[in-house]
Formats: sequence, C-alpha cells, structure tokens
Amino acid sequence: MGDRSKDVTTASTATLPATAVRALDFDALYRDARDDVFAYTATLLRDSAAAEDVTAQAFERAYKRRSRFDARRGSPRAWLFGIARNAALDELRSRKRTAAAGLPVPPSTPGPDELAEQTAERDAVRRALGTLVARDRELIALKYHADLSNAEIAEVLGVSASNAGTLLHRAMTKLREAVDA
Repeated sequence: MGDRSKDVTTASTATLPATAVRALDFDALYRDARDDVFAYTATLLRDSAAAEDVTAQAFERAYKRRSRFDARRGSPRAWLFGIARNAALDELRSRKRTAAAGLPVPPSTPGPDELAEQTAERDAVRRALGTLVARDRELIALKYHADLSNAEIAEVLGVSASNAGTLLHRAMTKLREAVDA
C-alpha cells in the first residue's frame, strides 16, 4: 500500500507542468536567498530600512508570480533577483518623483556606527582591489558594477561562459584573501 501512495504522488506531480513543480520550492528559495536579496537591495538603495521593505516586496511579488516561473529561462535565484532588481528600481524611481515634487525624502543616512562600519569595509575592499592584477579587477567590475552575467562577461572578454565563471571565482577568492589579510 505504501508503494501505491508513492506512485500516486509521483503520477500526480508528473502531470503538473514543470513550473508548478518548481513553485513548490518557494520556501527553500526564500530560506536560501533572503539574506542575499536584502544585501543586494541594500547595496542598490544605500538604505537599510528601504532595503527591508523592498526585499519584502520582492518576495511578495515572487510568491504571487511563482506559477509563472519558467525553469527554461533561468534559475529560481536569477528569477528572484530580477524581481528584486525591479522592486529596487521602482523604489529609486519613487524617490526621484518624490524629490522632484518637492516633498521631503525620508532620511537614508545610516547611523554613526553603521556609517563607520561601512566606511571601514569599503576601505578594506578598495585596498584589496588595489592589490589585484588589472584582469581580476576588470572581472569583478564587470560582474558587480556592470551587473553582467557570466555569459555576457564571456562575450566581453572573448572566452567561454564557463571560463568566465572560473576566472571570476578565482578573482573573488583573491579579493577575499586580500581583504582578510
């Protein structure tokens, strides 16, 4: 009887489209990506409080649209980060409209402790970047400042996508080691 219920479960999920089966992993996606999405939006917005709101909006949008996820177009994380990026850009546009209308923009200045920590971290990364060779600095800039995918970086550098990923990984390892030194 146990085999039969397993067969029924397998048969019922096998008849679902791939997108529906993927949508069932939303909880795992949330647990895996929540801190990364927050860090990403905080970097874009430079405001922790706004990043919390935007992160919540991104997950809410993703949850509502989970049935539209198409695994053929990319990974669940890439899909989620696309939604988070759009939510952050919406927030930035909203700020711009608020500023243009002459309304006061909520303060986005971090507290003194947070500001000191951010400054120290930024300085450490800048110093570490200065120790890297030009190729490694370029890879990091293409990935994190230009926001290019590994395939796009590969096109820019004239290498394969897997090679671009390997080169980027090595560059980031060198950067982490330089920061920790």
